[in-house]
Amino acid sequence: MLLGEYKHSVDAKGRLIIPSKFRDDLGERFIVTRGLDGCLFGYPLKEWEVLVEKLKQLPLAKKESRTFTRFLYSAATECSLDKQGRINIPNTLIGHAELIKGCYIIGVSDRIEIWSEERWTAFADDADKTFEDIAEEMIDFGF
Repeated sequence: MLLGEYKHSVDAKGRLIIPSKFRDDLGERFIVTRGLDGCLFGYPLKEWEVLVEKLKQLPLAKKESRTFTRFLYSAATECSLDKQGRINIPNTLIGHAELIKGCYIIGVSDRIEIWSEERWTAFADDADKTFEDIAEEMIDFGF
């Protein structure tokens, strides 16, 4: 299970160190793609295949399904860890997440998320203020 929050930076060549605590769960090769809320999602190959099967079930006739699937797949890339535990993030994804230098890599159960420092800080500040209200709403989901 992928858990935790780690601060790293993207270098000028688009390389990012993946925290060692995530490497075993992610594997030597994993998929990185556009995520929601302005971040990137990173999936172990096994979890990516689960997502792919769910995406295949979306109705092709619905425009939102086609748009979501295209947007997710078109930026997806298979990343491999180098000897230093780094991946190379394509420019398309760097632009999507606005990864200038500092970033946060967080574990979210079955995936990692890669956030720019600015976006993560703003998100975390907002979530901190509303966490208890959000927790109350989770009752509707059996939590």
